[in-house]
Amino acid sequence: MLSIIAAGSVFFPGLFLLSKQMLRCIPGLQWNEGDATIVSARLVSSIQAIMASTAGYIISSSCQDIIEDQHWLTSSYILFAVPYFVYDIYAMFLCYWHKVQVKGHEVDNGSRSKATAVAGYLRREFLMVLHHVVMVTVCFPVSVFWRQGKGDYIQGVMFLAELSTPSVCLGKILIQYKQQHTLLHKVNGAVMLITFFLCRVLLFPYLYYVYGRYASIPFYRVPFSVPWQCNLGASLLMAPQLYWFSLICRGALRLFTGSSSHSRKPPVKPDCEGHETANGYSTRMVGRDTPTMSH
Repeated sequence: MLSIIAAGSVFFPGLFLLSKQMLRCIPGLQWNEGDATIVSARLVSSIQAIMASTAGYIISSSCQDIIEDQHWLTSSYILFAVPYFVYDIYAMFLCYWHKVQVKGHEVDNGSRSKATAVAGYLRREFLMVLHHVVMVTVCFPVSVFWRQGKGDYIQGVMFLAELSTPSVCLGKILIQYKQQHTLLHKVNGAVMLITFFLCRVLLFPYLYYVYGRYASIPFYRVPFSVPWQCNLGASLLMAPQLYWFSLICRGALRLFTGSSSHSRKPPVKPDCEGHETANGYSTRMVGRDTPTMSH
């Protein structure tokens, strides 16, 4: 167990540092510290999402009995992914810190200390930070110990929620480089909307439906047939997904219904808090797509 956690503790920060160094040193790129940091953080999130989705597909496709069948990859990937959530809290702060230092809004140690930046970061990304903390302190022990090897299929399906993450990360990079007017941005926005809805919004309704078929009970009776802890956990994990999906829908509505003349206007630069005010997917886009360990 400890060796797998240690491997994840080295892999994700190491990948971030390697990516940032390459972006800063490769001839033809040589990005500045801020751009390299932000893009590297998005890249690591996307790679983690691809790994989790792949693990989820292998697990869910290998389990015939949704409750009793087990797959070694389930607990192994949970252990491997735990350090990612800790690393990602810090990576998100680094992204925030560089965003508030954009041209015209430079921050020095006198006017805005790191402590003030941390407070602003926690205020802006409170829901995402809370989500990550809960994943480590609650979902991790529940997934590894409380379920006692039951429901690997369900856990695998939850991993598939990560399918929406790469499109969210790409959308943020396109916004960062003022590419909101491109066809790629619109296509990516549509992909993000669809994958987020299918993989996150419909996640728990699908799992309740699957369990209803397994237990031969009607869908509407499933909430009354499973332990109350399952309903509570599903509700708490579903709530932020619905909130983030509402932001995505609002941003997509602006993106696809905005006039062509408006879409050709130069994008507005981020404000001093790092909020995107351009015609992106949302005014305050999701800070990071929610990496999933047990939801």
